Amino acid sequence: MKTAIFFFLLALPVVVSAQSLAPVNFTAEQDHQNMMKQLGIKTLRNGPSGDENAPNHANYDEALANPFPGLPDALTLKNGKKVSTADMWWKQRCPEIAEDMEREVYGRIPANVPKVTWTVKVTDKERVGFYPVIAKQLIGHVDNTACPSINVNIEMTLVLPAFAKGPVPVLMMFARSALPAPAQPSPADLEKINSALKELLVKEHPELKAIFEQYPAYNPVAEQSPFGPGGFPVIKGDPPTAMQLIANGWGYVLIDPSSIQADNAEGLTKGIIGLVNKGQPRKPDDWGALRAWSWGAARALDYLETEPAVDAKHVGIEGVSRYGKAALVTLAFEQRFAMGLIGSSGEGGAKLHRRNFGEAVESLTGGEYYWMAGNFMKYGASDATFGAKTAKDLPVDAHELIALCAPRLTFISYGIPEQGDAKWLDQQGSYMATVAAGSVFKLLGVKDIGVTNDYKTEKMPPVNTGMLDGALAWRQHDGGHTDAPNVKYFIAWAKKMMEQEKAGNSIAK
Repeated sequence: MKTAIFFFLLALPVVVSAQSLAPVNFTAEQDHQNMMKQLGIKTLRNGPSGDENAPNHANYDEALANPFPGLPDALTLKNGKKVSTADMWWKQRCPEIAEDMEREVYGRIPANVPKVTWTVKVTDKERVGFYPVIAKQLIGHVDNTACPSINVNIEMTLVLPAFAKGPVPVLMMFARSALPAPAQPSPADLEKINSALKELLVKEHPELKAIFEQYPAYNPVAEQSPFGPGGFPVIKGDPPTAMQLIANGWGYVLIDPSSIQADNAEGLTKGIIGLVNKGQPRKPDDWGALRAWSWGAARALDYLETEPAVDAKHVGIEGVSRYGKAALVTLAFEQRFAMGLIGSSGEGGAKLHRRNFGEAVESLTGGEYYWMAGNFMKYGASDATFGAKTAKDLPVDAHELIALCAPRLTFISYGIPEQGDAKWLDQQGSYMATVAAGSVFKLLGVKDIGVTNDYKTEKMPPVNTGMLDGALAWRQHDGGHTDAPNVKYFIAWAKKMMEQEKAGNSIAK
């Protein structure tokens, strides 16, 4: 009897351990509370409201916008020593900033993220507008042998000009993976399909025979336009982004962020974050959705490096709004991306955390906390075991995220509030961050936007004024919450910079 009890007790910890690894299905509130408990946070400050009539409405008064005007100096080491050479930047300051960004803001990518295996699902000859292309739909399956209950299959579409003379640059965009205009059967083949289909329909539903006889020219499957579902393209204003890219000899990628990690808190124990954690809640320095999306983009770049038709040394990343944040995070941390078009990214993107204007740190410690590392919540705490913290306590700010992109091509894009690119995004605060980041671009031997780096005094230029002479670029267009009006400027700017690079000019100061 004693022997039986001994073996039972010996086995008990194993059973308990196995039970503790059962996948967790938290609600957003439960996950949020779990992270607050891990961090020792009792109360968080409420974020501002975007409704200007609400009692807690966001501040839009410039006189009150800069309560913490002093930014961390991107070119000063933690020990107080000034960074004076590119070597000091790469070996000392850049790693310091990256470490703080990972630990406190966006989270770390775990060392044990499983391998992704790419499979071509469809290869098709199509058109983008007037231009023939080769389109591929791909699935990137993440090895889930460590946690079979969680499946992650990254969805991506690659579209390349059909008659390119060599490898082409590619812009990767965070968007739904979709073919541009799936090719249709020939008229002869379509006639065979319709004949067979009519025969089957009449066999199953004899009453349809009279209808088909009454309308002998009718076919269940209509012939499609070779230009896609919209038919012959009628273009008012600038062509769509995809058409502009193909027309200029570029390719593009559509990568679906939701196939990497869900855009909600409930998904944190699923997707790639949940797969690596085997369905368990995050730890405070674990990655959030923004970093997960950037990881997925990097895995897509892995595939592009195997495509002979792609110039893998000139792949860019693009996104708008939350995906603008993700695009900037991707460019900052994934050095193989050569360029980025960062659209209307706001708080968590190009906007300064230390600005009290529109969206705030507290906006991302409450509702959208899952975009960030758990540790980021500390900076919205009003009552915690460590006291209270604000944006001033962050060891880094957005200008240093932009600086991590240097000396690669970085285009910061915004629209105007009058057309829907809300004041909430703080265009001014993003311009200030761009100005402050310029000192790092200059140190690394390339031009910035062409002004001093005094973010406190430099004035934001008029709308539709492009600051496009350096590796760091700024342009606020007169459209809304989109970067589409800046695409033609981005393509021309990137082409010019790539030509200078090819000529050996290195976009020099």
